[in-house]
Amino acid sequence: MCGRIASNITGVEQILELYGLRLLQLDFTPRYNVAPGQDVLAVIQPPAQERQAVYLRWGLLPPWAKDPAIAYKLINARAETAAEKPAFRDAWRRRRCIIPVSGFYEWQRSPERKAKIPYYIRLRAGHIMSLAGLWEVRREEDDSLTCTCTILTTEANSLVAPIHNRMPVLLPPGAFDLWLNHDSYDPQLIKSLMQPYPAEEMEAYRVSTIVNSAANDVPECLLPWNG
Repeated sequence: MCGRIASNITGVEQILELYGLRLLQLDFTPRYNVAPGQDVLAVIQPPAQERQAVYLRWGLLPPWAKDPAIAYKLINARAETAAEKPAFRDAWRRRRCIIPVSGFYEWQRSPERKAKIPYYIRLRAGHIMSLAGLWEVRREEDDSLTCTCTILTTEANSLVAPIHNRMPVLLPPGAFDLWLNHDSYDPQLIKSLMQPYPAEEMEAYRVSTIVNSAANDVPECLLPWNG
């Protein structure tokens, strides 16, 4: 599962260059503790349109869902089954996205402690993480559009496994075009991207329990815990 992310990316130039965007037509503010139900930055490429950066609400809301609260149950999609699940299969085919983050949080169960222990996980080189996601658009009764997303997860690699058994799917830059291109669809090639990221390129460290509250969206969330 991936239930909390950070996007303290410094400078929009990094985003423009990495994803091949001409410009960022929205305000970007670094975030340190982003929770489901909040907006996340995403890169999408609708058919016959340029690649663009948008904000999507985290928690996918299918167009057919009667209860909007279902979105909180769809913050993640298992990469192994998303192509077949009714909530995700149309987005898997037509609306794949990339969610740029600086890292993600995960909580480890400890037999010695009642409370779970939070960890921050990021790329060792400090580069932007590109999480594989799916997005959906729903037209409301007032004719407004609600755009939402989910983060795909896969089995944890050897770094993440001691903390949690699942991790987000991280895409290398060489996979961006394949993931975002919906004109030619090769199911096997797409599924081949759904692998655990190499553990040797990542690092994890314990952080303070202040991250447990989504109200604490501050740089201190990312500091190593020294207790």
